[in-house]
Amino acid sequence: MDVKIKKIIGDLPDAPGVYLFFNIKKELIYIGKASSLKNRVRSYFVGKKSPRPIEEMIHEVMDIKWVETASALEAAILEGNYIKKYRPKYNVLWRDDKSWNYIVITKEKFPKVLALREHELNLLKKDNPKALKEFDRLFGPYPNLNMREAMKILRRLFFISTCEPKQKKPCFYYQLGQCLGVCTGEISSTEYKQKVIHPLKMFLSGNKKKMMRDLEKGMKQSAKDEKFEEAGRLRNQLSALERIQDIALLNKSFVAEKLSTIKKEKIRIEGYDISNLGITDKVGSMVVFDEVGPVKSLYRKFNIKTVVGQSDVDCLAEVLGRRLNHNEWPMPDVFLVDGGLPQVNRARTILKEKNVQIPIVGIAKGPDRKKNEFFLAENSGKILGQEPREWLKFNKIILIRVRDEAHRFAIAFSRSKRNIK
Repeated sequence: MDVKIKKIIGDLPDAPGVYLFFNIKKELIYIGKASSLKNRVRSYFVGKKSPRPIEEMIHEVMDIKWVETASALEAAILEGNYIKKYRPKYNVLWRDDKSWNYIVITKEKFPKVLALREHELNLLKKDNPKALKEFDRLFGPYPNLNMREAMKILRRLFFISTCEPKQKKPCFYYQLGQCLGVCTGEISSTEYKQKVIHPLKMFLSGNKKKMMRDLEKGMKQSAKDEKFEEAGRLRNQLSALERIQDIALLNKSFVAEKLSTIKKEKIRIEGYDISNLGITDKVGSMVVFDEVGPVKSLYRKFNIKTVVGQSDVDCLAEVLGRRLNHNEWPMPDVFLVDGGLPQVNRARTILKEKNVQIPIVGIAKGPDRKKNEFFLAENSGKILGQEPREWLKFNKIILIRVRDEAHRFAIAFSRSKRNIK
């Protein structure tokens, strides 16, 4: 590694932000975002190389600069603004219509805030060019950003309305205090644009500091005018913007970084969960993740056939036993079950009966229902050549994602069965 690059990596913070790669001609050739600048950038230069497109040009990198941000969301927004402004060679070259996203603000009386993919934007331009004139602003591109989570965060931070003006009933978010009253007629179009859309535009444009100053002035003026409810809302909004809670976005960003930078070796994780309504409609789910994420074509559903009464542990045993009868299905590197020691121990028994030596991980909610607890049965197996405990240490966030997906899939299957009946 070049001495200069080594020193730069040593100076990088373990914080969210944007990194910029320059070549020998001092040209900006690539821009990326990271939940940890130090870990992300270092991964390009040390350790085992993987077949990522960026590594084909890493030898061109002669200098690195970075901008630290307060949150992963702000890193993604800054990345989009920089790509739009500088159009770096390799960002454009590796452009992918499925991964580039945009945020659109419409020109309606109560403007809507929408997420669009690159290919959707291209279709609009092709099929109905006039539709673009209905957009007030277009922000992006945001490469590989989880737009669902990003939009949730923006809606909470800026009170973005998703309802229709003067509905028959107040919307759900109004009841939560997250809608300023578009649905009830409590806020005019002018007020909505001033209180919601204008600050949002400033934030997405990268003018957070000025936006915060404006909100603070508004809070003080509201207090002076004895509009204490509005002053309180602005105070809470300022507090939320100072400490953006984007853990879900960070987790998914971290997962993406882990999967793309650390483990390009082939891997298969199978996640299992049980869902039931009392003693009826018992079902099981199996989800599959590989080195780049979920593989939905390999998901499987199980109707529980042998268990009488309510016992998630027995249901899990049936599902695992039936899965292991499918010799045509590739064996995973890890079995993951939604549950604690009872589920892990029963799973270990089933695998032992089938002479399968593969690690088992269980994830259960802790006593306070907030912190996850991990249980591991090493089962004499290794994961990508590593000891299971060491592998578990560095992949907990990925495993939580698998657990959550298995739970979602089981619940969806259970609900579909009840709807059929």
